[in-house]
Amino acid sequence: MIDGLDAPMTGDGCRAELVTDERLETLKAACAEDREIWAIYANNFGPDGFDESIALYRSSPRNRTFVLFEGDELAGMSSFLGIDDNRQCLEIGGTYYRPHLRGSGFNRRVKDMMLKRAFDSGMRRVEFRVDARNERSLAAMKKLGAVREGVLRADRITWTGHVRDTVLFAILKEEWPL
Repeated sequence: MIDGLDAPMTGDGCRAELVTDERLETLKAACAEDREIWAIYANNFGPDGFDESIALYRSSPRNRTFVLFEGDELAGMSSFLGIDDNRQCLEIGGTYYRPHLRGSGFNRRVKDMMLKRAFDSGMRRVEFRVDARNERSLAAMKKLGAVREGVLRADRITWTGHVRDTVLFAILKEEWPL
């Protein structure tokens, strides 16, 4: 496994630590603050699906799920998914921010922190896979400077049964300014 991906991260007013059993209930409560948002996610991290979804993410040796903080306040979660040493590639996904942090610039600070860690740890490519219905995330990818590479049509079936089109974005190490 690529070195250094597991270690706590710090960024501009934000930080990330691997999810631990001790943080699960607090994270579950934060995810319950916006129950409607989970309808456009591949997995349900709302109150009825949180335990199963977080267990699924944590069970894969190719994933690392982090609890995010703004200062000392639990702010949400994000993950390195599908870590592939041979391809030197991973996905940043499963990202959720508490409603009061959306549109505050927090996403940019978190993504900067996570991209820096990925590239400093030996990754050459970071992907983002966004539900084509998720306008907020699509706009965030544009702001971040990620390259839209295409649409994976009927890519997956979400927890609601929706057959999802996934918009694939990526940033290469040499494209990243930090």
